[in-house]
Amino acid sequence: MPLLTIPPHFRRAWQDIAAALLKWVTFGALVGGLVGLAGSVFHLALEWAAEARAACPWLLFLLPVAGLAIVSAYQLTGMADDPGTELVITAIRSGARMRLRTAPLIFLATFLTHLTGGSAGREGAALQLGGSISNALGQLLALEPEDEEVITMCGIAAGFSALFGTPLTAAVFAMEVGCVGVMHYAALVPCLLASLLAQVVAGQLGVQPTRFTFTGMPALDVEPMISILLLGILCGILANLFCRAMQLGGACGQKIGNPWLRAAAGGALVAVLSLLLGTGDYNGAGMDVIARALDGSAVPAAFLLKMGLTALTLGTGFKGGEIVPSLFVGATFGCAAAPLLGLEASFGAAAAMVGVFCGVTNSPITSILLGYELFGGTGVTALALVAAVSYMTSGYHSLYHRQKIMYSKTKVKVVDAYSSGETDE
Repeated sequence: MPLLTIPPHFRRAWQDIAAALLKWVTFGALVGGLVGLAGSVFHLALEWAAEARAACPWLLFLLPVAGLAIVSAYQLTGMADDPGTELVITAIRSGARMRLRTAPLIFLATFLTHLTGGSAGREGAALQLGGSISNALGQLLALEPEDEEVITMCGIAAGFSALFGTPLTAAVFAMEVGCVGVMHYAALVPCLLASLLAQVVAGQLGVQPTRFTFTGMPALDVEPMISILLLGILCGILANLFCRAMQLGGACGQKIGNPWLRAAAGGALVAVLSLLLGTGDYNGAGMDVIARALDGSAVPAAFLLKMGLTALTLGTGFKGGEIVPSLFVGATFGCAAAPLLGLEASFGAAAAMVGVFCGVTNSPITSILLGYELFGGTGVTALALVAAVSYMTSGYHSLYHRQKIMYSKTKVKVVDAYSSGETDE
């Protein structure tokens, strides 16, 4: 008789763990490779679009034509009512199924938006790109509904990581954004593996991770901390305003019933406003403006202009994301507001970037990790404080209408509230 015997229930438990680990390592690696490749090509295409737009300013006049092309593509493929990123949120919350055709459509539509000067980001498209590919893979493999949710999270993480080069942020964002207050830790291994592999693939294809620096980190003493708290409050208010502006843009756009007329009119108006402003700062994602704000230089009204043009662009049928515009809004606002609070402009830009991102996504843990990865760990405690205050003061609005906020932001209790503001308080 052996000296050491393993009880049957322990053996079965370890067998289940080994089987789950093998399954999710396999799926995480597969999704990371596929979505990492797609996301990298997408990133490079948008970089080329930005360079082409800078070299050929006349492309701005084609913005209405691009709008017509985008609407036509969605109409012809039976995707006219596609809810975009909202469907991705639903897929990770309740197992809604996505169509693979979303991937090429969002790629093409976002490329056209950026090429012709629409004011939009890129990460919303990356979430749809990654989510649709991984969700389709889950359907192909006939996974269980709960496993489809996890593999969709992997796709979101991989798409986010391929574009930004922030694997920790991407993995946690995929798990945190669907139901605020509930983290699906069973998805941690595949999401993290997918995001890490996507970053590796992106690096091999020449995509550089997004990294910034800032100066003027204040001492964490009483007086600076009061200023940091005030900045966090302002970021929360601004985040709420940003979400409302995006909702208003969509509502106003819907007043034009014909989608082709809506897109053409919206594109023409964005083009005219850009010409009147006399700058291309508000066209495309605006990463160069973010970099300038972190150097301490920003037009005081830049955050309002970007907010308005992004709401107009996305509200009239163009495609893209809202996260990079929220970083733009935060950076330019923080750069302008920080000196009024006794803080350095560069630090204010960095802190408000993280704070506004947190307020519009309701994802505090993700936001802290974003601050850590974007800035190499510099001043992460101060950035975290701004994010925390912004989360509390931003209210129950969100960029994602189908995001669910499970707990009150001010009391330790379940509210079962949607981000539209419907709470039991």
